[in-house]
Amino acid sequence: MADHEEPKGGESLAEKIVEKIHAARGSSSSSSSGSDSDDDDKPAAPPPPPKAKVYRPFGREQPVHKVLGGGKPADVLLWRNKKISAGALGVATAIWILFELLEYHLLTLVCHVLILGLAILFLWSNATTFIHKKPPHIPEVSIPEKPVLEFASALSFEINRAFATLREIASGRDLKKFLLVIAVFWVLSIVGSWSNFLTLFYLVFVLLHTVPVLYEKYEDKVDPFAEKATTEIKKQYAVFDEKVLSKFPRGPLKDKKKV
Repeated sequence: MADHEEPKGGESLAEKIVEKIHAARGSSSSSSSGSDSDDDDKPAAPPPPPKAKVYRPFGREQPVHKVLGGGKPADVLLWRNKKISAGALGVATAIWILFELLEYHLLTLVCHVLILGLAILFLWSNATTFIHKKPPHIPEVSIPEKPVLEFASALSFEINRAFATLREIASGRDLKKFLLVIAVFWVLSIVGSWSNFLTLFYLVFVLLHTVPVLYEKYEDKVDPFAEKATTEIKKQYAVFDEKVLSKFPRGPLKDKKKV
């Protein structure tokens, strides 16, 4: 009899273990579902606030490289290739020293370079016949036609656009633009009285090779100051417009379109 009762006790013990395992699983699942429901009850996190628009001078929305036209000219101005940028600045500095400090004249310099080059090549070519060596190879130099035409086309387009702008200003339709152009010409006349055209050209060349790269490096610090300066200029211009410019008669307006 005892032998028959032992399996029943063993079976009941095994059943109790299985029931406990199922109960533990059920409690864990209920707790996880409860946590999920708690998470569902929580309100969704609010979306992050939109970033404030960063002020850029002259309404610039593109990088400095794109504003300068991109490509190789922008790479040179922004010192992407330091050898080419330094070489261009060095050549411009050498030309300025020759013509401004040493007081060389363009025609004199060109003639002296040609004389020296032709003399060296002439003597070298004749000397090779005596020393039984090959004469120097003088490459053929020619100016390609396509880049010259493209440059002339771009230059003529910009000049024509400048003439059209001056014509529009002279018609008297935009007083603000008229005063701006007059101020620019007045500043250029003052700068021109201080130095000659070569020095002015060299200064512009140096500024083009220094200001853009410095601005690109420190634009996050420069833009806030530019914003403050622009706001102050607009305030002063509004006062000047109200007290002075508004008293001047306006030019002829464009004809309104018929409805």
